[in-house]
Amino acid sequence: MDTPPLILASTSPYRAAQLRQLELEFQAIPPGTDETPLPDEAPEAMVARLAEEKAAGVARQHPEAVVIGSDQCAAHQGRALGKPGDVETACTQLRSVSGRTVTFQTAICVRCENAGFLRTEVFPFKTVFRELSDEQIRRYVERDRPLDCAGSIRAESLGLALLVRTEGDDPSTVTGLPLIHTVRMLEAAGLSVL
Repeated sequence: MDTPPLILASTSPYRAAQLRQLELEFQAIPPGTDETPLPDEAPEAMVARLAEEKAAGVARQHPEAVVIGSDQCAAHQGRALGKPGDVETACTQLRSVSGRTVTFQTAICVRCENAGFLRTEVFPFKTVFRELSDEQIRRYVERDRPLDCAGSIRAESLGLALLVRTEGDDPSTVTGLPLIHTVRMLEAAGLSVL
């Protein structure tokens, strides 16, 4: 039996870099999903919905493939902190979480239309931020440019200097694609990593 092709339904260079760690051949295809939150949508519900929509959109065009859709947000006090987009918003976000706990909610949806496989799971990962001065925040944002990162933290680089500790079962979660869980879900879909 032939191994189905693997597709990452994403434009994220971070998720693609993570998936390359598993040494799997895959294609990244933009899902074209509107990522606007619904009114009063909880962070966990939002990331699950968006991961499913991303996977579904690409899976309809490639029914033979195993498709990974993923979405992440940083949640603080019950609300999602999105990608800041500009320096001032990034600084404001980081000021609001200084000395506090932020939970990164990351959803993975693995889907294969031809096999009738669909699984979606949400994985929380807690990060405890240091007490940060305005000067430290400004320097971090200028150096790391986390303008396209949920919660204004680029965890795969200098962003780790913002944290006191993390709490979760998959350290790759905070970067955007929980690899330990991705391996398990791909294997359930019939695609062995090893």
